[in-house]
Amino acid sequence: MSEPRYLNRELSLLAFHRRVLAMAEDESLPLLERLRFLCISSSNLDEFFEVRVAAVKQKIALRVRETGVDKADPVALLQALRQRVRAMIDDQYRLLNADLIPALAGEGIYFLRRDHWNARQRAWLADYMRQWVLPVVTPLSIDPAHPFPRIANKNLHFIVSLHGKDAFGRSHRYALIPIPRTLPRLVKLPDEVAGEGVAFVFLSSVIHAFVGDLFPGLTVEGCYQFRVTRDTELYIDEEEMEDLKRELQGRLEQQRRFGRAVRLEVSDNCPEAVAEYLCRQLQVEAEDLYRVNGPVNLHRLESVYDDVSRPDLKFPDFTPVLPARLEDAEDYFAVLRRGEVLLHHPYDAFTPVVDLVRQAAADPDVLAIRQTLYRTASRSAIADALVQAARNGKEVTAVIELRARFDEADNIRLAERLYQAGVHVVYGVVGYKTHAKMLLIVRREGKGVRRYVHLGTGNYHEITARFYTDIGLLSADPVLAEDVQRVFLQLTGLGHAVALNKLVQAPFGLHCFLLDRIQRETELARQGRKGRIIARMNGLEDPEIIDALYAASQAGVRIDLIVRGICCLRPGVEGLSENIRVRSVLGRFLEHSRVFYFGNDGDPVVYGSSADWLIRNLHRRVEVAFPIQPRPLKRQAIREALRYYLRDTAGAWELRSDGEYRRVRRRGRPFSAQAQLLADRQPQ
Repeated sequence: MSEPRYLNRELSLLAFHRRVLAMAEDESLPLLERLRFLCISSSNLDEFFEVRVAAVKQKIALRVRETGVDKADPVALLQALRQRVRAMIDDQYRLLNADLIPALAGEGIYFLRRDHWNARQRAWLADYMRQWVLPVVTPLSIDPAHPFPRIANKNLHFIVSLHGKDAFGRSHRYALIPIPRTLPRLVKLPDEVAGEGVAFVFLSSVIHAFVGDLFPGLTVEGCYQFRVTRDTELYIDEEEMEDLKRELQGRLEQQRRFGRAVRLEVSDNCPEAVAEYLCRQLQVEAEDLYRVNGPVNLHRLESVYDDVSRPDLKFPDFTPVLPARLEDAEDYFAVLRRGEVLLHHPYDAFTPVVDLVRQAAADPDVLAIRQTLYRTASRSAIADALVQAARNGKEVTAVIELRARFDEADNIRLAERLYQAGVHVVYGVVGYKTHAKMLLIVRREGKGVRRYVHLGTGNYHEITARFYTDIGLLSADPVLAEDVQRVFLQLTGLGHAVALNKLVQAPFGLHCFLLDRIQRETELARQGRKGRIIARMNGLEDPEIIDALYAASQAGVRIDLIVRGICCLRPGVEGLSENIRVRSVLGRFLEHSRVFYFGNDGDPVVYGSSADWLIRNLHRRVEVAFPIQPRPLKRQAIREALRYYLRDTAGAWELRSDGEYRRVRRRGRPFSAQAQLLADRQPQ
């Protein structure tokens, strides 16, 4: 086969971001939801530059060539990424200007340009400039006494071309205006000024209109917005440090806000000389300059969604439900002693998880609580319950992953709060991120103790649980609970890898377990029996897993993969992967569940997991996969997390062998997995 065996991970991730933008282009969706998808695509692209493009640039600087799944020349890869990103950015602004803004105007939601302000609106905005903008912005002249300042990551700035002399007789060519993050990027006009409908004005338009107020006595020849995106990776040698929390606190400000510049965005009317000046000062290559026809940060348009009360332009409200066994339950421990409960968020409420921790905190018979926390706000209900448990004399241990990207500062605050309350705080394992989602409660019952657990595919975060799809298992199974306790002992103490009975753990056994399960299906197919694999995850990259799937396909195993983001496997290649289909499903909620199904000759094995099939998850993180064994729960997981998504024609995309995605063709009425799951929870 002359074509590469694997698809490139960066290009694959960028293809996912393009599919998110396609949601904004989908005219069948409510209008304000389309605007939100545009904002999400912009935020995704920011992170893509901060992490992925920055990493490729780092490889070029260090002359590193990929040796794993991707063996691409990083220089050629960077050029390909730039080309695709430039096309995507053009599509974003074309969609905003030619489609969304006119469509919103048709619904009475206006974005007023400067040349469309009437006298009353102009007077109100001039007053807004005096009251709210002038007191908090600090124009910075650039001259020998005032060198070019440090520009923080993703902060809005304006560069102003000036003519004339100031009060001290100094001539100035350029000045900068940093815009504080506290200022809204969209100014909503009051009803009495807006006229009909709802009216917004971009802050950039306000600055442009009244920029002369910041430079009295000087002539403003031009004013142009710009924004810099920087490398935000935290480069820390964990083997050399003594205190991870202190080291992170010291690096966050410097590396995250002022890392190496990887992208410069400027308004499309910025003169070439000014753009070249910015590139020189910021040490940005000319190929990393992006001109945009609109605000340089589309993500800040997200405020429109909350500021406009138009339910008809949004997805219908829904209320998560409680599984039947938890309705009116006052004692969750008693419910779990009678059997396990499967939660499917956001369709099922996340409150049972919170309430379980609260009940444990207040119960005098509960002796200990242990929990992993990857992304959890310091003032969340979960954190409050753990604090209360410690104050009530429970033995509380929290394994907090400080290195969860972009949540490091929140996690440091959470760790400090729990530590002050008397919680034993552990930061995981040096060199391995703790990504497993586990809760263990030890309770005195009768003459001994009983343990209760929650295992999930998503974070203990009440807010994201409202719009991320995840599954969680509540259980009092003593064997499963013993496994969870062993993993916690491993994380908080020292020792060898522990033997587990039901859980499967990375980085020790999960990779081999998956290979063995794939091999089992392969052998069944070779024996003329039915081999079947359905796996759902956020990313697939591990080359050994991919090669095992290729071998299974060649043996006749029918394989369906539901992969939201990165997928380096090439499906449908003759002689290699003819029996593999890959689809990506996007919709109202962010698909986040990891569920693995192996046919097992008619006795299916189903696991939920915190781990994707990525190299980092299987080899450089602490992860767990947990079995879903009771038949009713197994059927529920197969139906809701897998089969519905294989039927989806509303938000599904198929990956072709060339690495491109195409929308699944809709025949008749489209079927949406997410809509069906919402309907399943409605009263009959």
